[in-house]
Amino acid sequence: MTGDFKFCPQCATALEWIGQLEDGGEKQRLRCVACGWTHWNNPTPVLAAVIQYQDKVLLARNAAWAGKMYALITGFMEAGETPQEGIQREIKEETNLQTLELNLIGVYDFQRMNQVIIAYHARCEGEVSLSPELVDYKLYAYDEVKCWPAGTGYALAEWLRGKGYEPEFVEFRRG
Repeated sequence: MTGDFKFCPQCATALEWIGQLEDGGEKQRLRCVACGWTHWNNPTPVLAAVIQYQDKVLLARNAAWAGKMYALITGFMEAGETPQEGIQREIKEETNLQTLELNLIGVYDFQRMNQVIIAYHARCEGEVSLSPELVDYKLYAYDEVKCWPAGTGYALAEWLRGKGYEPEFVEFRRG
Protein backbone atom coordinates (compact mmCIF):
# COMPACT_ATOMS: atom_id res chain seq x y z
CA MET A 1 0.00 0.00 0.00
CA THR A 2 2.90 2.38 0.57
CA GLY A 3 3.68 2.37 -3.16
CA ASP A 4 0.37 4.07 -3.99
CA PHE A 5 1.80 7.54 -3.40
CA LYS A 6 4.52 8.71 -5.78
CA PHE A 7 4.03 12.48 -5.66
CA CYS A 8 3.19 14.95 -2.94
CA PRO A 9 -0.56 15.78 -2.97
CA GLN A 10 0.26 19.36 -1.85
CA CYS A 11 3.02 20.42 -4.26
CA ALA A 12 3.47 17.52 -6.76
CA THR A 13 7.14 16.93 -5.87
CA ALA A 14 8.29 13.31 -6.13
CA LEU A 15 8.19 11.62 -2.71
CA GLU A 16 11.28 10.00 -1.26
CA TRP A 17 11.87 7.40 1.44
CA ILE A 18 13.39 9.46 4.24
CA GLY A 19 14.18 8.45 7.79
CA GLN A 20 13.17 10.92 10.46
CA LEU A 21 12.98 10.87 14.24
CA GLU A 22 9.42 10.45 15.48
CA ASP A 23 7.91 9.19 18.70
CA GLY A 24 9.44 5.78 19.23
CA GLY A 25 12.57 6.40 17.14
CA GLU A 26 13.51 6.84 13.53
CA LYS A 27 10.85 5.93 10.94
CA GLN A 28 11.27 5.51 7.21
CA ARG A 29 8.31 7.09 5.44
CA LEU A 30 7.52 8.62 2.08
CA ARG A 31 8.16 12.33 2.55
CA CYS A 32 8.24 15.45 0.40
CA VAL A 33 11.61 17.22 0.41
CA ALA A 34 10.01 20.44 -0.91
CA CYS A 35 7.16 21.09 1.56
CA GLY A 36 7.68 18.47 4.30
CA TRP A 37 4.41 16.54 3.71
CA THR A 38 4.52 12.97 5.12
CA HIS A 39 2.58 9.94 3.89
CA TRP A 40 1.71 8.28 7.21
CA ASN A 41 0.18 5.18 5.57
CA ASN A 42 -2.17 4.61 8.51
CA PRO A 43 -4.38 1.51 8.36
CA THR A 44 -7.89 1.92 6.93
CA PRO A 45 -10.84 0.95 9.17
CA VAL A 46 -12.95 -1.81 7.64
CA LEU A 47 -16.25 -2.98 9.11
CA ALA A 48 -17.34 -6.63 9.07
CA ALA A 49 -20.47 -8.49 10.14
CA VAL A 50 -21.11 -12.06 11.17
CA ILE A 51 -24.75 -12.05 10.08
CA GLN A 52 -27.05 -14.38 12.00
CA TYR A 53 -30.08 -14.87 9.75
CA GLN A 54 -32.77 -17.55 10.17
CA ASP A 55 -30.59 -19.05 12.95
CA LYS A 56 -27.71 -19.60 10.51
CA VAL A 57 -24.61 -17.67 9.39
CA LEU A 58 -24.98 -15.78 6.12
CA LEU A 59 -21.85 -15.65 3.98
CA ALA A 60 -21.69 -14.00 0.55
CA ARG A 61 -19.53 -14.22 -2.56
CA ASN A 62 -18.15 -11.06 -4.12
CA ALA A 63 -18.64 -10.63 -7.88
CA ALA A 64 -14.94 -9.74 -8.30
CA TRP A 65 -13.65 -12.97 -6.74
CA ALA A 66 -12.38 -15.64 -9.12
CA GLY A 67 -12.99 -18.58 -6.79
CA LYS A 68 -16.05 -19.86 -5.00
CA MET A 69 -15.17 -18.45 -1.60
CA TYR A 70 -17.88 -17.01 0.64
CA ALA A 71 -17.11 -14.49 3.36
CA LEU A 72 -18.55 -11.97 5.80
CA ILE A 73 -20.22 -8.78 4.67
CA THR A 74 -17.59 -6.04 4.88
CA GLY A 75 -17.17 -2.44 3.88
CA PHE A 76 -15.37 0.80 4.56
CA MET A 77 -16.52 3.17 7.26
CA GLU A 78 -17.60 6.51 5.81
CA ALA A 79 -16.93 9.98 7.18
CA GLY A 80 -19.55 11.12 9.67
CA GLU A 81 -20.75 7.68 10.76
CA THR A 82 -19.99 5.51 13.75
CA PRO A 83 -18.75 1.95 13.22
CA GLN A 84 -22.19 0.68 14.29
CA GLU A 85 -23.98 2.93 11.79
CA GLY A 86 -21.49 1.93 9.10
CA ILE A 87 -21.94 -1.81 9.44
CA GLN A 88 -25.72 -1.47 9.57
CA ARG A 89 -25.53 0.57 6.36
CA GLU A 90 -23.28 -2.03 4.69
CA ILE A 91 -25.62 -4.87 5.70
CA LYS A 92 -28.63 -2.99 4.29
CA GLU A 93 -26.81 -1.97 1.07
CA GLU A 94 -25.34 -5.40 0.35
CA THR A 95 -28.11 -7.76 1.53
CA ASN A 96 -31.22 -5.58 2.10
CA LEU A 97 -31.53 -7.08 5.60
CA GLN A 98 -32.64 -5.12 8.65
CA THR A 99 -30.33 -5.29 11.68
CA LEU A 100 -32.21 -6.15 14.88
CA GLU A 101 -29.24 -6.53 17.21
CA LEU A 102 -25.60 -5.54 16.90
CA ASN A 103 -22.72 -6.55 19.18
CA LEU A 104 -18.98 -5.97 18.87
CA ILE A 105 -16.99 -9.19 18.42
CA GLY A 106 -13.56 -7.56 18.32
CA VAL A 107 -10.91 -5.67 16.39
CA TYR A 108 -8.48 -7.54 14.11
CA ASP A 109 -5.44 -6.52 12.13
CA PHE A 110 -5.21 -7.30 8.44
CA GLN A 111 -1.71 -6.07 7.69
CA ARG A 112 -1.54 -7.54 4.19
CA MET A 113 -4.15 -4.96 3.13
CA ASN A 114 -3.09 -2.31 5.70
CA GLN A 115 -6.50 -2.50 7.37
CA VAL A 116 -7.96 -2.71 10.85
CA ILE A 117 -11.15 -4.77 10.91
CA ILE A 118 -13.92 -3.88 13.36
CA ALA A 119 -16.14 -6.96 13.50
CA TYR A 120 -19.72 -7.19 14.74
CA HIS A 121 -22.31 -9.89 15.22
CA ALA A 122 -25.55 -8.76 13.59
CA ARG A 123 -28.86 -10.53 14.10
CA CYS A 124 -30.91 -9.70 11.01
CA GLU A 125 -34.29 -10.27 9.41
CA GLY A 126 -36.00 -9.51 6.13
CA GLU A 127 -35.71 -10.79 2.58
CA VAL A 128 -32.22 -11.08 1.09
CA SER A 129 -31.67 -9.02 -2.04
CA LEU A 130 -28.00 -8.80 -3.02
CA SER A 131 -26.28 -5.67 -4.30
CA PRO A 132 -24.47 -5.84 -7.68
CA GLU A 133 -21.20 -6.30 -5.71
CA LEU A 134 -22.36 -9.77 -4.64
CA VAL A 135 -23.29 -12.72 -6.83
CA ASP A 136 -24.45 -15.30 -4.30
CA TYR A 137 -24.98 -16.06 -0.65
CA LYS A 138 -25.27 -19.20 1.42
CA LEU A 139 -26.65 -19.94 4.86
CA TYR A 140 -24.49 -22.18 7.05
CA ALA A 141 -25.36 -24.06 10.22
CA TYR A 142 -23.04 -23.02 13.05
CA ASP A 143 -21.32 -26.42 13.10
CA GLU A 144 -20.82 -26.44 9.30
CA VAL A 145 -19.27 -23.03 8.66
CA LYS A 146 -15.52 -23.03 8.07
CA CYS A 147 -13.24 -20.14 8.97
CA TRP A 148 -10.25 -18.78 7.05
CA PRO A 149 -6.92 -17.95 8.71
CA ALA A 150 -7.01 -14.18 8.29
CA GLY A 151 -8.76 -11.03 9.63
CA THR A 152 -12.50 -11.66 9.30
CA GLY A 153 -12.03 -15.43 9.61
CA TYR A 154 -10.65 -14.91 13.11
CA ALA A 155 -13.70 -12.78 13.98
CA LEU A 156 -16.02 -15.54 12.77
CA ALA A 157 -14.06 -18.11 14.79
CA GLU A 158 -14.28 -16.01 17.94
CA TRP A 159 -18.04 -15.59 17.52
CA LEU A 160 -18.50 -19.34 16.95
CA ARG A 161 -16.51 -20.13 20.11
CA GLY A 162 -18.82 -17.78 22.01
CA LYS A 163 -21.76 -19.88 20.78
CA GLY A 164 -20.09 -23.10 21.98
CA TYR A 165 -18.73 -24.31 18.63
CA GLU A 166 -15.07 -25.04 17.98
CA PRO A 167 -14.32 -23.53 14.56
CA GLU A 168 -12.68 -25.48 11.78
CA PHE A 169 -10.22 -23.55 9.62
CA VAL A 170 -9.73 -24.08 5.89
CA GLU A 171 -6.26 -24.19 4.41
CA PHE A 172 -5.55 -22.06 1.38
CA ARG A 173 -3.41 -23.60 -1.33
CA ARG A 174 -1.20 -21.15 -3.12
CA GLY A 175 -0.64 -22.18 -6.64
